Amino acid sequence: MKLLELSPPGHPLKTGSKEFTAESIIRFAEKFDPQPFHTDAEAAKGYVFGGLCASGWHTCAEWMRCFIDFWRLETARLIAEGVVPPKLGPSPGFSELQWLKPVFAGDVVSYSLTGIDSRPLASRPGLILNTGLAEGVNQNGEPVLRFKSKIIEFE
Repeated sequence: MKLLELSPPGHPLKTGSKEFTAESIIRFAEKFDPQPFHTDAEAAKGYVFGGLCASGWHTCAEWMRCFIDFWRLETARLIAEGVVPPKLGPSPGFSELQWLKPVFAGDVVSYSLTGIDSRPLASRPGLILNTGLAEGVNQNGEPVLRFKSKIIEFE
């Protein structure tokens, strides 16, 4: 089975959701993006976002966490059904990253990946390059994150 057979273009794979708490926002930001609007709820009120909000990198990291957890479960499900799951490899990167709306403490972001394209790599026989639209949408249905993800697959 190929990844694009699992989710044909235009059909999103729902990979999971994450609630962003004040504690998780601050913990991530203190390690990776120590801006006052990510680390101090009181100070954040005076910045452009008007309140404590998650680092864009935090929203991306949670997308990846949800995808990894989803993929582990999906692989196990396929094997249990007697289907050989796609063998995914590393990502050669992403493009068109957009942080569309701040993610505030208490927001729940639901993540997905929608297949766009899949093609064999001429320069590396046996490898397939998959491109997908990765998205995060908050509890109000508002898009907060979007990027094009690339995933290598072994034939």
